[in-house]
Amino acid sequence: MVQENSLNKIIVVCGPTGSGKSSLAVELALKYGGEVVSADSVAIYKQLDIGSAKPTKEDMKGVTHHLIDVVTPFDEFSVSDYEKMALSVIEDIISRGKLPIICGGTGFYVNSILYKMSYGKAKGDLAVRSKYQQLAKEKGNQAVFDILIEKDPETAKILHVNDLVRVIRALEIVESSGIKKSDIVDEKIPRFDFIAITTDMNRATLYDRINRRVDLMIENGIENEVKNLLEQGVTIENQCMQGIGYKEVVESTSSGSEFPAEQIKMNSRRYAKRQITFFKRYENLIKYNPLIDGEFEKLCKIIDNFLNN
Repeated sequence: MVQENSLNKIIVVCGPTGSGKSSLAVELALKYGGEVVSADSVAIYKQLDIGSAKPTKEDMKGVTHHLIDVVTPFDEFSVSDYEKMALSVIEDIISRGKLPIICGGTGFYVNSILYKMSYGKAKGDLAVRSKYQQLAKEKGNQAVFDILIEKDPETAKILHVNDLVRVIRALEIVESSGIKKSDIVDEKIPRFDFIAITTDMNRATLYDRINRRVDLMIENGIENEVKNLLEQGVTIENQCMQGIGYKEVVESTSSGSEFPAEQIKMNSRRYAKRQITFFKRYENLIKYNPLIDGEFEKLCKIIDNFLNN
C-alpha cells in the first residue's frame, strides 16, 4: 500500500515498443500496491489482441489493468476521449489509496494524463477533414502524410504515416488557424506529481526484440485475427486498423499479396525510434534497462524516495 504522503503521485512507465514496459509496470504494481492504466492506442480496442500484444491474465499476475478492451473496433477514439476516461480511472485509483502506474508507448495519451494541454482542443474543420479523408481513399495515407511533412514537418516527425486520424487533425489545425500544431505553446501544467521511467537498452538489442515480437505475432495468428475483424465488417477505414501490424495485414489480405512480415518489422522499428524521441523530452526521465541485474533494486530506491517525500 502506498504511503499517505504519496497520494496524488503517479508513476509513468513509457518507452519504445517491445522494450518490456508491461512487465516492469506489473512488477512495480505488485511491489507498491498499484494498478496499471494502459496508455496504448491499439490495446484500447476490443478484439485487437495479438497485434497489440495485450498482456494476458498470466502476464498481469493479478494486478488490475485499466483501459484495455474498452471500445469496439468500429469506434473512433481521440486523445480527448482517452484523457477523460483515464483521468476518471486515475481519480478512482487514488481515492482507494492505490498507486496509479501509467504504462504505454502512445505519447499523446501519456501527455494528456500528465499535463493540462491545449493540443487536440483547437476547433475542428469538417471540410478540411473530409478533403483529406477523401484524398487518403483515392491516393493512400502517404499522400496525406506528405502534405503534413510540407506544412508541419515537426509534427510529422512524431506521427506515423498510418495514424491517419491524427495526421488529418494536425492538418485541420494548420489550415483552420494558420498555426502549426508543433508551434502551439502549451503551458504543460502538471496534473500530478510524477516520475517517468523509460525502458532503455541498446538499439541492436531493441530491434532484435521487436523482430522476435513480430515473429510471435505471426505465430499466434495475427492474420486470422485481422480476417475475423474484416468478416465482421471492420475495414481499413476504421481507426483501429491504422495500428502497425493491422494496417499491413489488411492491405496484404485485400490484395492477396505475400504476408508482410518484413514490412511490419520495419514499421515497428521506425515507430520505436519515434517513441524514443518523444519520451526523451520528459524532464528527469529515469532510464531503466530490464536486462541488467540489480537495476530493479536501484529503481525501487528512487521510487521509494519519490513516494516518501
